[in-house]
Amino acid sequence: MDNLKMAELLFPHIEKTPEEYEKMYPERNLPEGAKVTRLGPSPTGFIHLGNLYGAFVDERLAHQSGGVFYLRIEDTDDKRYVEGAVKTIIDSLGFFGINFDEGATLNGDMGDYGDYTQSHREEIYKCFAKKLVAEGKAYPCFLTEDEIAEIRAGQEAEKVNPGIYGRYARYRDITAAEAEEKIKAGQPYVVRLRSDGDGGASGDDIKRVKVNDAIRGILEVPENFQDVVILKATGIPTYHFAHVVDDHLMRTTHVVRGAEWLSSLPIHVELFGKLGWDMPVYCHTAQLMKLDEEGNKRKLSKRKDPELSLTYYRDQGYHPAAVREYLLTILNSNFEEWRMENPDASIDDFEFTTEKMSNSGALFDLNKLNDISKDVLLKIPASELYDFLKSWAEEFAPEYTEIFADREYAEKILDLGRNDAKPRKDLVYARQIVDFISYFFDDLFKTEDEMPAEVNAEDQKEILKRYLQTYDHGDDQGAWFDKIRAIASDLGYAAKPKDFKKNPDQYKGHVGHVSTVIRIALMGRAQSPDVWTIQQIMGEEMTRRRLERLL
Repeated sequence: MDNLKMAELLFPHIEKTPEEYEKMYPERNLPEGAKVTRLGPSPTGFIHLGNLYGAFVDERLAHQSGGVFYLRIEDTDDKRYVEGAVKTIIDSLGFFGINFDEGATLNGDMGDYGDYTQSHREEIYKCFAKKLVAEGKAYPCFLTEDEIAEIRAGQEAEKVNPGIYGRYARYRDITAAEAEEKIKAGQPYVVRLRSDGDGGASGDDIKRVKVNDAIRGILEVPENFQDVVILKATGIPTYHFAHVVDDHLMRTTHVVRGAEWLSSLPIHVELFGKLGWDMPVYCHTAQLMKLDEEGNKRKLSKRKDPELSLTYYRDQGYHPAAVREYLLTILNSNFEEWRMENPDASIDDFEFTTEKMSNSGALFDLNKLNDISKDVLLKIPASELYDFLKSWAEEFAPEYTEIFADREYAEKILDLGRNDAKPRKDLVYARQIVDFISYFFDDLFKTEDEMPAEVNAEDQKEILKRYLQTYDHGDDQGAWFDKIRAIASDLGYAAKPKDFKKNPDQYKGHVGHVSTVIRIALMGRAQSPDVWTIQQIMGEEMTRRRLERLL
């Protein structure tokens, strides 16, 4: 009876019952085996690769099974809230092709299991906290910060497990009358779970419980013994309590989260048990790692590694298809083999499974992402690539929007060498692409490489002079190169590189050195795609202008 009085004392304004909420959020009507997953980022203003990594797992599990994937904003930590962060989360995930079936959106909630923002669900959490208090499974705790510090100091001296539990939980057995007196006196309090564990205080070993993790298999974890806080003094729930209540009511079947949450698993096991609910299947993903300068693995760091932030990939202009393709290579060990067997298949045709996920640390490699990006971009038509780059420039690099002013011209540039027998793989991400094709635009043109050492300054001018005199924009590739060979021979250069290699003393250099002079005059670079094709795209006027500029 005292427990019921305590519940009414702490939550006098909570009128809805748990049963009413169960009816409001019924079991979902989904096909057998369908999974319900969620992404629950905190609106801190920093959305990172780990969020995308987990979201991709969520999305694959739900959509491959005919289930539901939803977005929940977990903003119970008001001290970390950053204005505009929710928009950043939704925009960033949308950019990478992560599509939610329901949840929070920029225009309000979508779906029948909301509200999908935790700070809007205070009454729900208090209802279930009231239920726990009424059943003697939770209680108000009036310990001050100084008292908690004193308890911890004593525990350190005794060399026992730190925390509020057992005999250290001074308010476990407080009566409703005592609590009322303290509340009337204005003393702040939190609501704590009354744990069944004792942390080995009785002299026995800490009990262990088994949890089936979809990635790691059967886990044996110590049972929780801490009287953890479920409602803060402000009435706001802790993450532990809020996510348990929400995952139950929103009928989440699978919870994908990072390995850093493994230590909290005992708390969540006990909370689900105390509330009388079945647990969802937990999927604890491996931490994202990288190799340092010494070749040792370390965790990706917000402070040290700009590539941890999703903003990095958007700012650099990585195509979302490339990032998704790369993520699958580190998410499922059999993806690369599948891709080799199915080079042209949609990524959605790949059967993703948690059993093929690593549990020891996923190695992130930016160089490998770049290599994969080259392959992915090669398969994207120039028209689609143009749309992507134009959109990227408008948002992240307005100084380059002029590059995309002429669609036909830009598409010809983007297609350069991509349809050859051995297609060129020059395009990686937007900033690199803009730099790579910049020589097609007079305002961005710059000479980056030096003329070949085999050609002196006098010959350089003579080569360009003769090239201009004989240049005919209508020449086919064969006729065009015959003229370059003739210029080379007339000036004492071997018409074929192999002739120079056999008799280097007889020639100044070879035709390759002569064509490099022309290449640098036109492109500013010693290496580039085929010069004749580039000239065809540039047009005769620009070609002649570049040559005359150097002369």
